[in-house]
Amino acid sequence: MSVALRLELPEGVFSALHKSPDEFVREMRVAAAVKWYEMTTISQEKAAEIAGLSRVDFMEALGRFRVSPFQYDSQEALVELSD
Repeated sequence: MSVALRLELPEGVFSALHKSPDEFVREMRVAAAVKWYEMTTISQEKAAEIAGLSRVDFMEALGRFRVSPFQYDSQEALVELSD
């Protein structure tokens, strides 16, 4: 099941970003999913679903946005490195 949402934006947004409205919506979905994943709000699997991407493609998107695919805080990373 999917839900359609309506979003009103000034026309200038699309030309400023050099994207069509459809491209803008796709990129916005990816950007939101990446941010929520980065904030550890959602899992990588759920983020990929929201973005409309496979897990592999979502991991590539993480690289584009310079977000690590690993969700460790500094303490967890130290524990992993010490093992």
